[in-house]
Amino acid sequence: MITMTHYLVFSALLFCISIAGIFINRKNILLLLMSIELMLLSVNTNFIVFSHFSNDISGQVFVFFILAVAAAESAIGLAIIVSLYRIRNSIEINLINKLKG
Repeated sequence: MITMTHYLVFSALLFCISIAGIFINRKNILLLLMSIELMLLSVNTNFIVFSHFSNDISGQVFVFFILAVAAAESAIGLAIIVSLYRIRNSIEINLINKLKG
């Protein structure tokens, strides 16, 4: 039987993978966005698990709002990446930093 501990370990593993993706890869902006989305999914998993095991639906409703904000963030982030690619012909963060000055 799968207990709450199994779900929490899974969520912690997802969170650690996303943190590692952010710290290891600092050159590709697409992988950074994917790591942030993975972090949001691990947090959503925690909300759903605690909501299910406490028999309260408010955590599951909150997950829908987080997913809506994450979808909007992804759409805006990808639009910014496409526009930067058109300007610089690359999506490396080192080239994006040159836009400052």
